[in-house]
Amino acid sequence: MLNHPPNPRPKPKPTPLHLLSLSLSLSVSLSLISSSHSSDSLSLLAFQSKADPYRALPYPPNPSPSPCHWLGVKCNRGGRVVRLVLTNLPLRGTLPPNTLTGLDQLRLLNLRNNSLTGALPDLSPLSHLRALFLDHNSFSGRFPISVLSFPRLRSLDLSHNAFSGPIPDALADLPDIHYVRLDSNRFNGSVPALNQSSLIVFNVSRNELSGAVPVTRALSRFDGSAFGFNPGLCGRIVGTECGDERASPFFRPWVAAAPAPATSNALDQQLHRNAPPPPPPPLIRRKRESRTGLISVFSVLSLVLIGCVVSLLLLGVNRRKQERLKRVPMLHKRAVSVSDFGSEIRVEEEKINNNNNNNNNNRNMNNSNDKTKEAVKSGNLVFCAGDDQIYTLEQLMRGSAELLGRGTIGSTYKAVLESNVCATVKRFDGNKTHVTSREMFERHIVSVSRLRHPNLVPLRAYLQARDREERLLIYDYQANGSVFSLVHGSRSTRAKPMHWTSCLKIAEDVAHGLAYIHQTVRLVHGNLKASNVLLGSDFEALLTDYCLTVFARPPSPEHNMDSYAGYKALRFKSLVTKSLPSLMFMLLVFSCWSYSLVKHHHNNPF
Repeated sequence: MLNHPPNPRPKPKPTPLHLLSLSLSLSVSLSLISSSHSSDSLSLLAFQSKADPYRALPYPPNPSPSPCHWLGVKCNRGGRVVRLVLTNLPLRGTLPPNTLTGLDQLRLLNLRNNSLTGALPDLSPLSHLRALFLDHNSFSGRFPISVLSFPRLRSLDLSHNAFSGPIPDALADLPDIHYVRLDSNRFNGSVPALNQSSLIVFNVSRNELSGAVPVTRALSRFDGSAFGFNPGLCGRIVGTECGDERASPFFRPWVAAAPAPATSNALDQQLHRNAPPPPPPPLIRRKRESRTGLISVFSVLSLVLIGCVVSLLLLGVNRRKQERLKRVPMLHKRAVSVSDFGSEIRVEEEKINNNNNNNNNNRNMNNSNDKTKEAVKSGNLVFCAGDDQIYTLEQLMRGSAELLGRGTIGSTYKAVLESNVCATVKRFDGNKTHVTSREMFERHIVSVSRLRHPNLVPLRAYLQARDREERLLIYDYQANGSVFSLVHGSRSTRAKPMHWTSCLKIAEDVAHGLAYIHQTVRLVHGNLKASNVLLGSDFEALLTDYCLTVFARPPSPEHNMDSYAGYKALRFKSLVTKSLPSLMFMLLVFSCWSYSLVKHHHNNPF
C-alpha cells in the first residue's frame, strides 16, 4: 500500500488586519527616517546661520529630505550624517549651542583653519564623536569639558586658538586617545599625567604652563619641543631642574606665575559653565580705568621724549655723513657697471684676508703658518675650512625642501635630509644677482666662511655649478626662528610678548655681531632686519645673510638709490665708525622696548 505524503499546510492568507499592521510599521519607519534626515538638515542650517554670516557655504535655504550631498557632509548607509569637514573656509561666526549637537551620529568634526570665534558650546550629545579638529581658529574660553565625556575620542586638536585656564586632569582618563594637540593657546597650570599607551602625538608648547612635567611612560616618548615655550615648566623631560626660580630671559617673568588659587568647587563650576570669571565691582573698575589713563599718558610721553632724542642723534649722524660724502662722488650721478662691482668684491676680499691673518701682509693662503684645514669637497659641494663633511651633495638634493622666504639675492629653504639633519640652503637668483666669475665668487665666499663669532650663523658649505647659474650657500638651521617671527608671529606660531631683559639681551647680541663685522673685519652686514636675526638653541641672537650684498644686482640709474639699502651699504662702508654699533644698539633697544611696553600694556593694562 502506497504511503502518500501528507498534504502541505496551506499558507494563511493575509487578512486585512495583517495588512494594516504592516502598512503602519512601514509608515512609522519611513517617518522616523525622514524625521532623522530632516533633523540633520535643520541642525546644519542652524549651524550655518551663526557660523557663516557671509554665506560661504552653498547650503539650500530650506531643509531638504537628505543633506548627504551638501558640501563637507558624509552620511552612513542609513542616511545619517557621520562626518562634517569644513576646512579652509571663510567661516567668521561662532559655534552656536544646540546646532551641531543635533547630529547625534557624528563621528568626525573638522572645522580647522577658519575664523570662528567665541567659546565652545556643550558638545556632550555627540556621544559617537571620535575625532575633533578645531585648530587654527580664534576660539576662546576655558577647555571644553564636554569633550571628556566622549568614550571613543581618539583625536583632539585645539591648537592655534585662544583657549585659557587649566588643562583638566581628566584628559588622562580617555582610554583610546592617540592624538592631542593643545599648543599655541593660553593654557596655564600643570601638564596632566597622560599615560595612555595609544598616545602617538602630543604637543602643549607655546602656552603658559608651569610646574614639573609628569614623568610617565607615554610622555617620556616626546622630546622637549612638545613642551617648549612654557617658561614655567621644569623636570627631566624638558631638561630643567625644578626649584630653579630664575626668570626666563626671553619672556615676561609673570607668565609662569599661576593665577590666584580658587576653591576646587568654584573652579569646577567655572569649568563646567565654560564662562569667564565675573567682572570686578564698579568702584574697582573706575580705579583701574583711572590708572589705565595715567599709564597711557605716561607711556605716550615717554615714547615721544625718547623719539625726540633718537631723532636728534640721527640728525647729527646724518650731518656727519653728508660732510664726508662731499668728498665722495655721489653714487646716483652715474650708471654703475659690472666692473665696479668686481672691484668692490676684490677690495672686500683683500681687507677680510688681511684681518683674518692678524694684519699679516702676506696674502698667500698656502702659507706654512696657516693651520686651517683645506676645504673638503663633495662633488661640487665645498665644505668650508675647518668644518667636517656631514653630508654629500646627493644627500642634500634628495632631502625635502621647505621655502622659508625670499630675500634680496635669492630664496631660502629648509632642507631635511634622510638622516634627519636639517640645514638652511640659500639659493642665488640670477635675476637678483649680477654676473661674477667663478674665481671671484669663490674667493669672496671663502673669505666670508672664515667669519666665526658666537653671534653669527656660520657658513658651512657652498656650491657653484659649472655653468655658474646654480649657486648655493649652506648654513646651520636654527629651529627657534627669527626675532621677527617671535615678535609678530608667523603662519604656524603666535606672537609672544617679550620681557624687557629679553629685548636687551637680543640687542646686545646683535651689537656684538655687528661690532665684529664692522670693526674687526671692516665689512658691513648690508641686510640687517628682524627676519635676519635668528635665535639659537639658547635663544642667543645670531646674525645671518651678512656680507652678501656685493652680489646684489646694481639698480638701474632711473631707480631711487635711497631705496636700495644693500647697495648703499656696500658703497658707504668706509663711513662705518665706532659710533655705528652703539647707535644700532640704541635703536634696537628702543624698538624692542617700545614694542614690549605697548604690547604688555595692551594685554595687561595693570
